[in-house]
Amino acid sequence: MPPSDQPDGRRTAQWELTVPGPAQMTSIAAAILPTTALADLLLSMADDEFVIGFSDSEWTGIAPLLEEDVAMSSLAQDEIGHAAALYGLLAELTGTDPDALAYDREPDAYRHCRLLDHGRGDWAMTIARRFLYDTADAVRLDALAAGSWAPLADLTAKLIREERYHRMHAGTWLDRLARTDGEPRDRLLAALAELAPDAATVFTPLPDEPALLAAGILAVDSAELENRWRAAIAPTFERLRMPMPPFARDPLRGRLDHGEAFRWLWSEFTMVRRSDPGAIW
Repeated sequence: MPPSDQPDGRRTAQWELTVPGPAQMTSIAAAILPTTALADLLLSMADDEFVIGFSDSEWTGIAPLLEEDVAMSSLAQDEIGHAAALYGLLAELTGTDPDALAYDREPDAYRHCRLLDHGRGDWAMTIARRFLYDTADAVRLDALAAGSWAPLADLTAKLIREERYHRMHAGTWLDRLARTDGEPRDRLLAALAELAPDAATVFTPLPDEPALLAAGILAVDSAELENRWRAAIAPTFERLRMPMPPFARDPLRGRLDHGEAFRWLWSEFTMVRRSDPGAIW
């Protein structure tokens, strides 16, 4: 079910994911799918959405404006809902428990990009991180929407519609901060500089990426996706007189070696599960 519009103009996510039954999934996977490669893709995407969702949820109650308190809570809910849908596909594919995938791994087992490892920081940091991630995610989703595996292609089409509003929110704030001389612009530029080395890690090549390309699940490789992302954001960075992010400094480790900021966040979002292993979400 797509997002619903509320009377006050806000949008809420109401996702009802339908996936093929185990027998159908097994026959499809056995016939055409590079299962390990597909599992890696789903895990990386789900972890991205899960981590940024929980990171953004930290603004609940403390955002700089009341409207942004509501907006960030809604964005966080959206992202965690997207993660749940992706973990659901992965669970069907591998015969695992989606709750276990989300909560029962140690920090080093998560495969989100290092762009999302940075702590919440101030408002400028959050906006910079979200703009970089949302624009990169849009390029990735576009490359998957026409893919050969129908369950992921169908889900991607739904995500694209909702993520459009995420980009609008981040883009509006990026423009506002960049055009306000003094502390707002200075904080934004400082945040972009801190994030710059990890900005392109959304496009970290997966170990079995050639198999995804050969199966038609992914339309183009990670290098081409990054090029498309750079072409998409370059006009904005030029218009706002901001330096473009560099290419990844260690492109093969962009989803590994998570830092202390993520370990703290992990301790927060697994707290209930670890205290009550029977808890569900």
